[in-house]
Amino acid sequence: MWILIICYEIDGAVAILKILKYPEPILKKISIPVKNVTGETVRLIQDMVETMYAAPGVGLAAPQVGALQRIIVLDIDYENPGRNLIKLINPVIRHAEGEVIWEEGCLSVADFTAEVKRAERVEVVGLNEKEQEVKVAGEGLLAVALQHEIDHLDGKLFIDRISRLKRELYTRRLKKMLRSGKPRPESPGLMI
Repeated sequence: MWILIICYEIDGAVAILKILKYPEPILKKISIPVKNVTGETVRLIQDMVETMYAAPGVGLAAPQVGALQRIIVLDIDYENPGRNLIKLINPVIRHAEGEVIWEEGCLSVADFTAEVKRAERVEVVGLNEKEQEVKVAGEGLLAVALQHEIDHLDGKLFIDRISRLKRELYTRRLKKMLRSGKPRPESPGLMI
């Protein structure tokens, strides 16, 4: 089961989807593996790619657009969109090594970044849109983005990986802003 939230769609063209924001409950749910890649699956992936570029971001997971499916898209080469685009269905981290501290932000976590400890290098296996196995080995930003997006599929946000104190400070600030009726700030610059 998944919920697709579309902001606009013109004559079957690619749609820009609404990106859900914390504390939206769906962001904390575990996504369901995709059993068969259908036309709807391919369409969702295309829409996710366009939504990621429009945000702008370097990655997007299906739960962030209301779809509880194990799908992620990434493109860390933001100067050359599309050149290194990665689309993965049912991604799994097969190998991780090393350790790196990376300043992360998120399209679903407005106006907040924090240092997060991640594996420095990862190998991820998943399927492409033709249901063929794909292996992606990454380090640096690619490794961090892969882990960040796969966390979304498991109902985790990067703020779940920071200290409880920092997370509570952010949550209190967000609740105060929502109570005051102020609009949520958009994420500054490029986000994971």
